[in-house]
Amino acid sequence: MDVPTIDQAYAQLQAQDQTIAQQLQALAGKLQGAAQSGSSDAREWQLDLRELALSVQAQQQQTNALLQAIHGMWQAEHDRLQAAAPPQPLMPPQQVMPAQAAAGYPGAYPQGGGIGSTLRGFLGSGFGQAIAMGAGIGLGEDLINRIF
Repeated sequence: MDVPTIDQAYAQLQAQDQTIAQQLQALAGKLQGAAQSGSSDAREWQLDLRELALSVQAQQQQTNALLQAIHGMWQAEHDRLQAAAPPQPLMPPQQVMPAQAAAGYPGAYPQGGGIGSTLRGFLGSGFGQAIAMGAGIGLGEDLINRIF
């Protein structure tokens, strides 16, 4: 999976989170209106909805913790690779490559990229930055309080 795909999946997850929050708010509003109109069941259903919202919030917090753990693992691996990487030559690669590598012998010299650049790209992505800053997904306490 590449970094743009990860960012896109994360954006979709955030959009789904917003949709869930809006649906919970709409249902809570309907139940609150019914409770104010005298429906005896509406208040009980409103409390059930609050329990459901708290369960969704707990699940989202666990998902966010998992995403932060994955990001931490990638960050640690990136740091480890940076510490173990030999210094890069100051001359351009074409000046230090032997004729065999230039003639197309695969694997004579790495051509860049690899896990180091993948990690750098992942950690610098929108998803990586959001997770590193503690952003993430989840119904906040303020949303649950606004619902009820």
